Amino acid sequence: MKIQKKVLYIFLRYKLILLSILFPKKCGNYAFTLFCTPPEKFKGSKAKIFETAEPLSFLLNNIRINGFRVSASGKNKVLLLHGFCSSIHKFEKLTLAFSQSGYEVLAFDAPAHGISEGKTVNALDYCNMIPKINETYGPIDIYVAHSFGGLAACLALEKIIHSENTVLALIAPAAETTRALDNAYTILNISNKKIKRLMIETIRERSGKLPEWFSVKRAIKNIKAKILWVQDTEDFITPMEDVEKVMEDKPVNTSFYITQGLGHHKIYRNDKVINEIISFSKGHVTVD
Repeated sequence: MKIQKKVLYIFLRYKLILLSILFPKKCGNYAFTLFCTPPEKFKGSKAKIFETAEPLSFLLNNIRINGFRVSASGKNKVLLLHGFCSSIHKFEKLTLAFSQSGYEVLAFDAPAHGISEGKTVNALDYCNMIPKINETYGPIDIYVAHSFGGLAACLALEKIIHSENTVLALIAPAAETTRALDNAYTILNISNKKIKRLMIETIRERSGKLPEWFSVKRAIKNIKAKILWVQDTEDFITPMEDVEKVMEDKPVNTSFYITQGLGHHKIYRNDKVINEIISFSKGHVTVD
């Protein structure tokens, strides 16, 4: 970790401790804001496939969401959803693969990411973006979601009318928000139980739900779509342990594709993974 980040995390930790003593309410709000703020927007190279794509945009809670449409002539539609601190520009290989397979591809940066506006994003923000896309540019036949996008997609499909012919490809989804919170606490080296309690109270006040509710394991029980869950055994951000808990439930609409050595980020650029997702999609959604 760079020295600047270490210093920043130390500063944030002590600020939270001080706020928890003096202003508990502000501490909970500040902790939640930190959790929902990407450290930085994606600054990598832009995907060439979007240079000639149709630009799209819409307003979500007065924030402009920007994205692209590729292969508008495709009869069936695919929506790509990236993870936290990521961007649609990382999905160039997936976009190209679906486009070449005859599908229309829609891809948008989440709030506070890439070319979209905003400074923070939470699971409900991202979730609410998806029905808006479905209503405006859909109906969507295939959802392909990585990491945080996977959680958002599952929450959205609990609300969106869809059928058994819909496909949801989850790539290393952020299966449990409690896991994400624990990861954040680890990064900031926070063990203070009061800060953690104040964070939970803030989440409950804002959403009406406890962190445990924001769970892929819970949500897929309410989803009709055919689900392909792609997971790597060496993913330490969304670990295999969370997937195994879902496997124990034996969801009838879910197939699992397990890889090794791809981790959390290489997995959605891997040719075998992409071919598996395309093949699974073709098996359930036929291009007219």
